[in-house]
Amino acid sequence: MAPFLRRARPLIAYCVLIFGQSSGESPVDLPQLPGVDKVLHAGGYGLLGVLFYRAYRSRWPNASGWATANAGLLSAAFCGFTDELHQAFVPSRTADPFDWLADTFGALLGIAAYGLFLRLWSRRSAGRCGLAQLTKRVGSDR
Repeated sequence: MAPFLRRARPLIAYCVLIFGQSSGESPVDLPQLPGVDKVLHAGGYGLLGVLFYRAYRSRWPNASGWATANAGLLSAAFCGFTDELHQAFVPSRTADPFDWLADTFGALLGIAAYGLFLRLWSRRSAGRCGLAQLTKRVGSDR
């Protein structure tokens, strides 16, 4: 349970940050470029997806990467949905289903990128272990 709690703390803090940010006025004026808010939504929820994925991997280490990635994606998408629902009741904000789509797509990209990183990292680490074992067998390991 301790690894899960270590991984869940940043996740909980980030969820609180998202909720707090969506409760009031936007803290910054966005450039008047089309779609810039969707890119920000995708980036923010990309990080949220990664945090969910990490927390689930530490909680269920024997689960497949596919299962934990899907759980992370569904959780981030649900948070995006509830955030948009919450914004419908905040006077200075509006609920936008396209923001929710950007949130979900960002979570998907974040989880996919993190999964690729983990895969490459494990191959790199496995290659180092293999080399160390090979040099031990040959007798040239000092």
